[in-house]
Amino acid sequence: MPFNHETRSATDTSVITALCKAAGDPLRMQILKVLQQNAYGVLEMCQIFDIRQPAMSHHLKILANAGLVATRREGTTIFYRRNEMHPDTDLQALQHSLFHTIDEAALDPNLRNRLAEINGTRAAASVTFFNQNAIRFEENQDLIASWSDYGDSVESFLINSTSSNQLALEIGPGYGQFLSRLSTVFDRVTALDNSEEMLEQCRNRSSVQGLTNIDFMLGDTNKAIDNSVKADFISLNMVLHHNPTPAEIIADCAQLMNKNGTLLITELCAHDQEWVKEACGDLWLGFEPESLTQWCSAANLAEGNSQYLTQRNGFRIQLRQFTLDTK
Repeated sequence: MPFNHETRSATDTSVITALCKAAGDPLRMQILKVLQQNAYGVLEMCQIFDIRQPAMSHHLKILANAGLVATRREGTTIFYRRNEMHPDTDLQALQHSLFHTIDEAALDPNLRNRLAEINGTRAAASVTFFNQNAIRFEENQDLIASWSDYGDSVESFLINSTSSNQLALEIGPGYGQFLSRLSTVFDRVTALDNSEEMLEQCRNRSSVQGLTNIDFMLGDTNKAIDNSVKADFISLNMVLHHNPTPAEIIADCAQLMNKNGTLLITELCAHDQEWVKEACGDLWLGFEPESLTQWCSAANLAEGNSQYLTQRNGFRIQLRQFTLDTK
């Protein structure tokens, strides 16, 4: 019996060459490493690598043309992120192997320090906004989505979310709307916020409601890790679009979870309403569901139930449930 070749056309070798050539440069390798789990604009990339904008734009264009990075425009800024799924399916295995190898390589200490500076600047801007607007938090949130619009859906995810009800951790509890429900389900609840003013607002409102099993912690997820917090349930309720490094906070949550714990993420889907950055202190214009899936998968979190809600003003909310992948 004669050998039958596949009838579909093979990948053009020029495409393979373009991918290998794009990655085969020391600077572009470092760019792909930096873009591993976060997005940065051209000017930020220039600051990280200490090179001029025309040169950086040139390298990013080569990476984009080869399908190694993806772009997203937010207002006047174009953000670059690594493209985890090459548009040519025949090249996805090669790209996955390349990215895995890059991820295992060490990042230059100077680049790491500059990254920390940029992420620190983003985080400080977010904390400053919330400290200055703590008393208007609910008013600002109402511009996008009120707790009354999606709170019932969030609370419904508590049912059968965890086999243990010892400790819940809410990161960025706002005014504590969810805390009142968590306090009836869990023995103890930790409310974690890096804004002192927001945490004080939350503490006062919880006191008025007579909630006595709430611990208030000022800081970020690193503070919780340092304090050896281990939670059965973690809530990230409209937090990630205010965070400079959303993938890192998800990875931290995985460290903070008990073996049978659950992470519930309530987040905006990607949108184009630029005004929220100034009005609501948003750092990101929501996220594609695939991005959350990717970040959670990288943190060894398995996806559970999901729900999507469309608001009257056009915003869409995604409720995503994840558990530690024990396979």
